Amino acid sequence: MKAIILSASTGSGHMSAARAINEYLIENGAQSEIIDTLKYISPILNKTVTEIYDFIAKYHPKIWKMMYDTSNKKTVNKLLLSINNLISKKLLPLFDNFEPDIIIATHPFAAEMISKLKSLQKIDIPLICVITDYAPHLTWINPGVNAYVVANSDMIESMVKMGADKNDIFSFGIPVDKEFFSKKDKAKILEEIGLSPELPTVLIMSGGNGYANVEEIYRDLQKSDADFQIILITGRNQKLYKRMQSLTEISNQEKQDIDSQKNYFISKLGMPNVRLNGLNIIKKFVSENSEEFLQTKPTKIIYFTSEVSKYMSAADLIITKPGGLTVSEALACSLPMALFGEIPGQEEENANFLVGNNMAVKLDKKSSNLKSVEALLKNPDRLNYMKFNCENFDKSDSLKNIYNLAKKLSKNSI
Repeated sequence: MKAIILSASTGSGHMSAARAINEYLIENGAQSEIIDTLKYISPILNKTVTEIYDFIAKYHPKIWKMMYDTSNKKTVNKLLLSINNLISKKLLPLFDNFEPDIIIATHPFAAEMISKLKSLQKIDIPLICVITDYAPHLTWINPGVNAYVVANSDMIESMVKMGADKNDIFSFGIPVDKEFFSKKDKAKILEEIGLSPELPTVLIMSGGNGYANVEEIYRDLQKSDADFQIILITGRNQKLYKRMQSLTEISNQEKQDIDSQKNYFISKLGMPNVRLNGLNIIKKFVSENSEEFLQTKPTKIIYFTSEVSKYMSAADLIITKPGGLTVSEALACSLPMALFGEIPGQEEENANFLVGNNMAVKLDKKSSNLKSVEALLKNPDRLNYMKFNCENFDKSDSLKNIYNLAKKLSKNSI
């Protein structure tokens, strides 16, 4: 079986799903290749679209929400389809050269283009569309799709209303690398990175590019009187990484010097009431002039890493944005979630699904982030119940099922 997997770089999740599928297909004897669709058509177009998406999603979420909602209407969606169709023919040399038996799309742009080429009878190749979010959107639904792979069965009814055939929808789950399903030695991982196997561990992930409110969340957590430790992955945001390092990496000598100065000052105070006032002065000075004193929780700061599964396996709770792939990876690790910073639209719907199924909570924007996290850490029964729900949402056979579906639909099945 020869497969082409079409994806795009707008958001990291589409390509991550494509890589997981590609690796599994190759391991099981198929010839498979991933194509970044927009980059193949035009590197300039790819760069422009990707940068516009990142900019709007990060800095103008209300505009993104408007774009998401309007493109979910048939009249507007037809306009987007017509634009996409203009460039779809540029993909034809790809199929002439590779001659695939099956096409798998993990991005709606790619699915639309293949559907158009099939309607024009330019190609006659079965198409599987893998939807990488927890709620459907009209851009994913196209007449040339032979099968849809979706994150959960709740999506089926909405997709049928959008025009998909119920018999073509398979709730296999969003595919993630099999590494996330493998059991790991939690205590050993924590010891390796200098943390305690005895303390609850909170993992904070900022996403591939890093988001500024991670620092605010981290500062809030330092105020907790609960005993826990933190792993913080900053993504590719170098400024955030350096800033977080500056908050957490104080040398032992500096701490000793500070303690020595405090003890000396206190020893010179006489009467108990004067001593009390002196301690209050020190406390006020520390809070106002030395933000490093806020760092009370053992913390490991990590830059962008390819070992996310390791750190998820070491955690008891993850604080993250609800991107489709990130939450799928957390679910594979049976890891309860506290969600923040969701982009209006697909991430908002992802969050609603997870919260509605008691696998996650949302951080409360109107109050301290601390309250939501503390409520979980101080209630092990609730945290265990969320973990139980994550375990029961078992999509460990997603890649296997996609492979078997591809074989079944393939022009030259094996």
